[in-house]
Amino acid sequence: MKISELTKALELLAPPDLQEEYDNAGLIIGQEDREIDGCLVCLDVTEDVIDEAVRKDCGLVISHHPLIFSPIRRLTGRTMAEKLVVKAIKNETAIYSAHTNLDNISHGVNEILGSKLGLTKLKILSRKRGALKKLVTFCPEDHAGKVRDAIFHAGAGHIGEYDQCSFNAEGLGSFRGGDATNPFVGKKGEVHFEKEIRIETIFPAWLEKPVLRALLDAHPYEEVAYDIYFLDNLYDKAGAGMIGELPAEMLLGEFLQMMKEALQIPYLRHSQPTGKNVRKVAVCGGAGSFLIPEATRQQADVFVSADIKYHFFQEAVGKLVIIDAGHFETEQFTCELIAGYLIEKFPNFAVLISENLINPVNYF
Repeated sequence: MKISELTKALELLAPPDLQEEYDNAGLIIGQEDREIDGCLVCLDVTEDVIDEAVRKDCGLVISHHPLIFSPIRRLTGRTMAEKLVVKAIKNETAIYSAHTNLDNISHGVNEILGSKLGLTKLKILSRKRGALKKLVTFCPEDHAGKVRDAIFHAGAGHIGEYDQCSFNAEGLGSFRGGDATNPFVGKKGEVHFEKEIRIETIFPAWLEKPVLRALLDAHPYEEVAYDIYFLDNLYDKAGAGMIGELPAEMLLGEFLQMMKEALQIPYLRHSQPTGKNVRKVAVCGGAGSFLIPEATRQQADVFVSADIKYHFFQEAVGKLVIIDAGHFETEQFTCELIAGYLIEKFPNFAVLISENLINPVNYF
């Protein structure tokens, strides 16, 4: 299988447009047209992971954390990133990363973390703004159904749990074709009026190319009139963190014990108890302290994340309980997520989870 087939599938799951500005998700090392026999999924790219990929004949390593975050100006082996880049190239091992774009989707890192904690009714905690566009087009009445179906099939028309959403209005279009035209209706050189349907629908910004391609392929006109608008709406299928509910209230101590077992960790850092039972839970895999105000606003009883600084524990007193479960611990199921998705997409291709899923933080 070509690397490009895998990366295209991954980018349907986690569109690169959803990564944060500081991130470096995507194909970092390797050529898309190269044929490979297998891929190895990991959390972090290490020397052991690359050795494992070579040993298992996996020409592509898929990691959550990018190997390269900041620009590399030389390859002298001075830093660990430089050493790993050289090692990957020498061993013809491609490296692809799905990082914050995988965090920012509704079926990504935070959903699987929430499900491991038994949460239901999960939804995005902080919805992304500016991720939607509106398409407006005009076509003859008899072809409106075909055009709508085509753009819906390409991914347009989703609002919440509804699909095939559009607004349609009748109108009268006019045009005059020049000498080089071959009009679908009317005669070139003459002004023609045609009863048309104005079709409006929305789509995620990263689907613009396939939606437009579907429109142009399905539309009968030689020149298709359409408008695309940027929208400032919040998008409920993309954003940071998630919030959900436990099936029943739990005492804080019971919830903490359940977390330790679910995440298989010996210790949890948490802020002062509020005295309330736990029912509403917000989560963010990895460093998520920026979401504490939103979790508080949405009246979460606890907020589960990692890399929480000292003063955030102070500020949470009396508002909610902040639980720092560790960076690795809250993202450890990412490999399961990626591998499961690829196995479902490509059941006859070798997708392996790395044996070197090791927490760099140790406990005593």
